[in-house]
Amino acid sequence: LIRNFNSMSFPPLASNFPCIFTQSPPRGHVPQGASGDASVPLATAKACDQMAVRRSGNYPPRIWDHDYLQSLTSLYSGDMYTRRAEKLKGDVRMMLGNMLHPLDQLELVDVLQRLGVSYHFKDEMGKILENIFINRNNNDNWKKDNLYATALEFRLLRQHGYHVPQGVFSSFKDETGNFRACLCNDTKGMICLYEASHLSIEGENMLEEAREFTTKHLQANLNSQNIDQNLYVQVSHALALPLHWRMLRLETRWFIDVYERREDVHPILLELAKLDFNMVQATHLEDLKHMSRWWRSTGLGEKLNFARDRLMEGLFWSVGITFEPEFSYCRRILTKLAVLITTVDDVYDVYGTLDELELFTNVIERWDINSMEDLPEYMKICFLALFNNINEIAYDALKEQGCYIVPYLKKVWAELCKAYLVEAKWYYSGYTPSMREYLENAWISISGPLILVHAYFCLTKPITKEALEWLEERSYPSIIRCSSMILRLSDDLGTSTDELKRGDVPKSIQCYMHETGASEVDARDYVKYLISETWKKLNEDQVAESPFSQTLIGVAVNLARMAQCAYQRGDGFGAPDRETKDQMLSLIIEPIPLM
Repeated sequence: LIRNFNSMSFPPLASNFPCIFTQSPPRGHVPQGASGDASVPLATAKACDQMAVRRSGNYPPRIWDHDYLQSLTSLYSGDMYTRRAEKLKGDVRMMLGNMLHPLDQLELVDVLQRLGVSYHFKDEMGKILENIFINRNNNDNWKKDNLYATALEFRLLRQHGYHVPQGVFSSFKDETGNFRACLCNDTKGMICLYEASHLSIEGENMLEEAREFTTKHLQANLNSQNIDQNLYVQVSHALALPLHWRMLRLETRWFIDVYERREDVHPILLELAKLDFNMVQATHLEDLKHMSRWWRSTGLGEKLNFARDRLMEGLFWSVGITFEPEFSYCRRILTKLAVLITTVDDVYDVYGTLDELELFTNVIERWDINSMEDLPEYMKICFLALFNNINEIAYDALKEQGCYIVPYLKKVWAELCKAYLVEAKWYYSGYTPSMREYLENAWISISGPLILVHAYFCLTKPITKEALEWLEERSYPSIIRCSSMILRLSDDLGTSTDELKRGDVPKSIQCYMHETGASEVDARDYVKYLISETWKKLNEDQVAESPFSQTLIGVAVNLARMAQCAYQRGDGFGAPDRETKDQMLSLIIEPIPLM
C-alpha cells in the first residue's frame, strides 16, 4: 500500500513529473570535470583500447540454444485446425447475435477478451458495446444496486473508448460519502470495482477511493477462512497486478486454466480459446526460429560476448507488445530492436570507456559509415550491424509505401545514445542527479520512444504527414512519454539493486533517497505511486485525439503492460529466473492440451 507522501519533501507531481514535459529531450546535467561535447577531438581508438580497463556485467549466459530453437515444431498450423477454428468462430458469432440481456452480453464480451480471442469479433463486440452505451440510462434495472454489473459495464465501456462518468458509483455510497460497508460481502462485485478503478484518469477522486476501499477489504478477504477457493485465486491474482496492467498473452494463458474450472464454462468458448492460442503460438514459434537464424548470422553474440544475449527474451517482449498473427513483421522488427538495444546498452553501461562512448555517439548522430574509421574494432562491428539493419527497415518502408524514414530512425537512435552518454558521464564523475534530472533523461534512455517510433512505421499503412509531424516534435506525443515512463520506472523497481552492484548509475529509487533522505522502502513506494499516476494519464491519452491508429495506441499501452510483467519480481529481461523461463515456455513453445 502507498504510504502517506504528504510529509515527504519531494516537490508536487504536477510540476515535476517528466511524463507531462513538453520540452525537448535534455542532454542532462554534466558536472564540472566530466568530459565535454562529443565534437571535441579525442584519443585514437588504438590508444583507447590499449589503456582501457573493461568492466563486466556478470550477466548469466543465454539459456536458449540456437539448435534447440530450430528443432521446435508446432502441430497447429495445418488446414484441419484452421477449419475447426472457423467453425467455432461461427458458433461464437451466433452466440453474440442471440444474446439480448445487457449483462449476459457484457459477460460474454469480457470472457472473450480474457480468453484472448476477442480480436476475431471486433465488429460484433463493437455493436454490442455501442448499443449498451447509447441505452445505458434507459431501462437500467438490470444493474440497479448491482455493483458487479455496474463496474463491469464501466470497465468494458471505458476500455473501448466510451466516456462513462465516475458518478455511476455514487449510488453505492452511504450518507457520509463513503462506500457502503455491506459491499464487502460481495467479493465478486468488489473485484470488479477494483479492476474498474484502474481505468481512472487524473482528478477522479471517487475512483481513487474505490481503489483504496476495494484493496483494503479484498486483502482482508484473503485472510478470511471462509473465502471460496476459486474466489481466493481471483482476488490474489488481481491484487498482485490489476487486469488493466497485465500482459495480454500471459493473462490469456492464466485465464484459460481458470475458466476451464468454472461451473459456467462454455465448451465452445473453451475449445476455441485453446485452439486459437495454439495456432497463434505456432506463428510466434516461426517468428522465433526466423529471428534466431538472423541473430546467428550477425555474429554479434560471439563477437561482442560482453553483452547480454537475449534473443528469446526479445521475442517474448514483442509478443507482449503485439501478439496478433497478422503483425508478424512488426514482432520480428521489435525482436531485432530488443537485441540491438541490449547490445548498445551494454556497450555504454559495461564495456566502453568514456572516450570511446563519445566517439560512438558522434558516429551514431552522423549515421555515416565513413565516420566510423576511428572507432575501436568492437564498436565498428556494433555500429555496422546497427546501421545495416535499421537501414533495411527504412528500405522496406520506402519499397512498400514510398516513404523515406531514415531521418526519423536516425533521430531516435541518436537520442537514445545521447541519453546513454549522459548516464555514462554521471557514472564516471560519480554524480548523483536529482529525481527530476534523472527522469528527464531516463524516459529516453529506457528506449521506449525508439521502440514506439519503429512500431509506428511497421504497423501503419499509410504513413501520414500528420503523424510524421508529431514524431518530429522533440517532446514526443504524451502517449509515448507516458508509456516510456512506466517502462523506465518499472525497470528501476526490478533492476536497480543488481545494476548498482555492477557499478551502474543510481536509478530513480536511489536518486529519490539521495534527494529527500527517504528510506528505500518509502522510495520504492513513491516510484510505485508515480507508476499509478502515469497510468491515469495513459488512460486519458488512449481516448484523446491523435493521428495514430488504435493499433499503435494499443502497442504503447502494451509496452507499459509488458514492463510491469517483466519487472514485477526482478529483472525478467537481463537475468531471467525460473518463473520468466516458464512464462516464455508457456507462451511460445508449449501448446495447451486440447483435451
